[in-house]
Amino acid sequence: MNKITVVGSINFDTTIRTEHLPKPGETVHSKEMFTSGGGKGANQAIAAARNGGQVNFIGATGNDDTGTALLGLLNRDHINTAGVKKLDTTRTGSAYVMVNDEGENSIVIYGGANQAITDDHIDEMRGLIAESDYVIAQFETNLSSIERSFEIAKQHQVTTILNPAPARAMIPERIIQLTDILIPNETELEIISGQAVTNQQELIAATQKVHDMGIQTVIVTLGSKGAFYSFANGNTGFVPAFNVKAVDTTAAGDTFIGALATKISADFGNINEAIVYGCKAASLTVQRYGAQQSIPYESEINRSESDSLVIE
Repeated sequence: MNKITVVGSINFDTTIRTEHLPKPGETVHSKEMFTSGGGKGANQAIAAARNGGQVNFIGATGNDDTGTALLGLLNRDHINTAGVKKLDTTRTGSAYVMVNDEGENSIVIYGGANQAITDDHIDEMRGLIAESDYVIAQFETNLSSIERSFEIAKQHQVTTILNPAPARAMIPERIIQLTDILIPNETELEIISGQAVTNQQELIAATQKVHDMGIQTVIVTLGSKGAFYSFANGNTGFVPAFNVKAVDTTAAGDTFIGALATKISADFGNINEAIVYGCKAASLTVQRYGAQQSIPYESEINRSESDSLVIE
């Protein structure tokens, strides 16, 4: 069982379903609206917990009813939330998600407490990081919290995983130096590398630019096309996606990362198998609406047919 600590965001999601995403200046009618737990950090933690990981969470909420409810969702999946602080100075983070009939989404986030995690807070949770096999972070929290948690991880030989979302053109050099595995999607890879990714050749070239920055392992999620992995030593591979009908892609990438982290070995020797598992988990997620409620459990994945993956 991999021990995983997620340093990340906790959001209250409001999802609005529409026939198509509105253009600038356009007003559209909604087909449905609902609320749920979200935040890339919380989603990844829940995905890891539901797929066999022993999970700690480090983050922050406001001292409000929303934060209490979101912590309850993490606790329901037996995630250790001792690392989550309630802050009186700001509100719990939130996200507003629009989903069209093709399952594509547009998301606006309000960081709130997620942007107020201090270095002292991270230092207080040093023990959780030190005992982990993997530490996962994203860009929905302040950069200093990522840097400090990765510094502690490297002091204790803990593998670091960075999901560079939302994408940033400039990632601080110190965070790059501390990152063992980078997991972007195609758009994020384009922004980080400064190069278009429209075909396999461009994908490989853009990934090489990331290696040139100093990151040894890159896994690129490619949506309906699957995933591509690349090591700085030249070892690369493609893993195809499972053919399913997507209704909502929210949390698909988070599910992939959390599930992958529970299966990948310390020497990355089973990276192909771990990516296949992550793709399988994400393929179930996209067949459901919402974020955390769409994330599958290990038992669901194990009983799914490898060539079907249709939710029962």
